[in-house]
Amino acid sequence: MTLFSRLAKAAALTLATLSLAALSAAQPALAEGRIRLSEQFGTLYLPLHVIRDQNLLEKHAAQQGLDGIEVEWHKISGGNAVNDALLSGSIDVGAAGIGPFLTLWDRTDGGVRIIGGLAHQPNYLITNNPDIRTLRDFSDADKIALPAVGVSVQARILQIAAEKEFGEGRHDALDHLTVGLPHPDATAALLTGSTEVTAHLSNTPFQEQALREEGIHRVFSSFEVLGQPITPTYVYATVEFREQNPKTYAAFLAAFREASAWIEANKAEAVETYIRVENSRLEPEFVLSLLESPESEFTLVPAGSFIFADFLHRIGALKKKADSWKDYTFEDLHDEDGS
Repeated sequence: MTLFSRLAKAAALTLATLSLAALSAAQPALAEGRIRLSEQFGTLYLPLHVIRDQNLLEKHAAQQGLDGIEVEWHKISGGNAVNDALLSGSIDVGAAGIGPFLTLWDRTDGGVRIIGGLAHQPNYLITNNPDIRTLRDFSDADKIALPAVGVSVQARILQIAAEKEFGEGRHDALDHLTVGLPHPDATAALLTGSTEVTAHLSNTPFQEQALREEGIHRVFSSFEVLGQPITPTYVYATVEFREQNPKTYAAFLAAFREASAWIEANKAEAVETYIRVENSRLEPEFVLSLLESPESEFTLVPAGSFIFADFLHRIGALKKKADSWKDYTFEDLHDEDGS
């Protein structure tokens, strides 16, 4: 077994321990006053950190007349695992990329919808191979790490980029090179250079952290590939959960909005929250530079989501066709200037 194979196996076992052990005994929450949420790795998930750190769910639940709300947080990496947990009733609110969300929206015939986006932030394809400057430079000796093969937002960004590079119908030209690894493990693999991983379609802060190291360079940014800023990652829930738990849902939505607005207005304090909640060793000044980047904005309003919906339907990954971004979002967002 190669070192990469051992690393991937260890990562999978770790994630299974984190998710399945915590969720196996869970039952669907159909009563007001209970909510179970998932999160993943990166500054994109900062609004969820703030909600937890400042007890915003408890605050807004009390305003809804719900005293003693029960809140559970679960760290689950990869859109497939998040979707499985949501479908099984092990969590009520999932957080994952637009790719996994749209897959689930299609699979449930619209029974799952977006509550809001986490942030506008780019995803970089980075590499430790000096010979790789474009997608055409990848060979079968290279492996591209991303959170979930085939369905993650990173996987879909790579497919869109591949189609632009190789032509229509060639969106899967590099799929055989992709491997699933959580961002922390993929970053470690790239920096050590001791596995077959030579590239990583990453997110903040892992991509910027890697780029500070000698020998790592950027191949593309998702903003460049898609031609605009995008919201790569979303928070979503089933229509059933929203209908059966209107007060709990309203409390979460209010907490989500407050957290996003607070981050934009208090970025230095938000850095402290991220480092504390994630137990991160990154320098506060470095994390602050990421939050203050003009490419970063914390807002619930989706940006560029329909690019993915249109692409995935066109290549046959979605049977259900969306005519607008409003088709797969809850109406709470419909007065916003989304896309």
